[in-house]
Amino acid sequence: MKLDVAEFPVREIRLGSSYRYERGKLTVDRDDLMRIVLRDERITEARFETVEPREHARITGIRDIVEPRTKLSGDAQVFPGTIGPVVGVGNGLTHRLSGMTVIAAAAYEGTIRAGTGVQRSAMLDMWGPGAEASRFSKFVHLVLILRLKEGLGELDAHLAIQWAEFEVAKRIAQVTEGATPEQVERFELNGNPRAPRVALIQGCITNGGQPHSGVSYYGLPIRESLATLVHPNELLDGAVTTNTTRGIGYYPTTWDWQNHPLAWQLYREQTAGRLRFASMIIERISYDTIHGKEVVALNTAELAAQIGADAALVTWLGSGNAFVEVMLTIRACEQRGIKTTLVTYEYGGKDGVDSPLLYYASQANAVVSTGSRDRWIELPEAEKIVGPYGEIQVLTYPGAPSTPASAALTLDARDMIIGGVDIWGGDAIKCEAF
Repeated sequence: MKLDVAEFPVREIRLGSSYRYERGKLTVDRDDLMRIVLRDERITEARFETVEPREHARITGIRDIVEPRTKLSGDAQVFPGTIGPVVGVGNGLTHRLSGMTVIAAAAYEGTIRAGTGVQRSAMLDMWGPGAEASRFSKFVHLVLILRLKEGLGELDAHLAIQWAEFEVAKRIAQVTEGATPEQVERFELNGNPRAPRVALIQGCITNGGQPHSGVSYYGLPIRESLATLVHPNELLDGAVTTNTTRGIGYYPTTWDWQNHPLAWQLYREQTAGRLRFASMIIERISYDTIHGKEVVALNTAELAAQIGADAALVTWLGSGNAFVEVMLTIRACEQRGIKTTLVTYEYGGKDGVDSPLLYYASQANAVVSTGSRDRWIELPEAEKIVGPYGEIQVLTYPGAPSTPASAALTLDARDMIIGGVDIWGGDAIKCEAF
């Protein structure tokens, strides 16, 4: 597959009565976008606001973040299986609006009251320590603020939020039709045949018993599946998406899947001739039994061997005992002669002195840390609140006390900050060997 991605940078967003893109300035038709969103009867209210870097604004109720993209010819379209038919993507031409995002922020209470399926939302500060903690503070944002119909179940709520944000993202990207991009980058698995073949193994925690498992492929939630071979170009066109009722700092947003830093860098290393990008494997992790964990690790390593991988970058998303599969996968790959490097965030506690990883295998002898999830952070008082919630719960259990969203906050982890954990190393500035 050959995919050309045309880049149109955005430095300023204006809410207007028409659509226009010119020299980094994007104007969107607010009323037209409202009509698009409110076609869904599950959404009772919708409005738009814009925020910029360094603005003393705090965004609340964040469920997902997406980069506007569109395909302007052919049968395939971005976000297949969610806002369009299941047609294969990863070929042809895709337009992207870089430097900006659409943030989906929604008021939703949920029907699940306990366990991993409980709805959660995140927040984002555009200035100060909170901005320094998140990769998303550097962008200009179009914030889509929603209120959902009361009594919606989690799956319906997810589908409503996702449909609205994706339709908005696609529509505003279409404004670039006929415009000249700043650059066009080609993505193709066709490197130096003599270079080592490197695979990207992506572990994905899933919740098999919940209405939405957490990660979807062409709109289909990944549940009790073995390892799946996915062309990395499909990520760029939005074929892999996330659950939008659980905004959490250590979970990837749709933007993260679209801009997966390890996939993008493997492509660039391939262009430089240093390796050949073999492909990407999505591995469902968090099986309930050690038997299941051992089987999926074996299956993933066998699939990597079948595509001729000499080496593999191994990474994951989630927390808890899902990390066991990650280590078992490294062991299984190394036993087959596939050299591995693990890319992972650490735990470590408030001061960074506790155990950084939950489980170890002796074969994991090349590890890249992307930073800590558990470090405490102090957020100053905000001058402006954008989003559906004027009050927030710092503690996430149902019935927890609320505090004004504009107040100074002490967080004992980065979970509430969208993008607060650098799960895949996109924000890393240096690496040291010990």
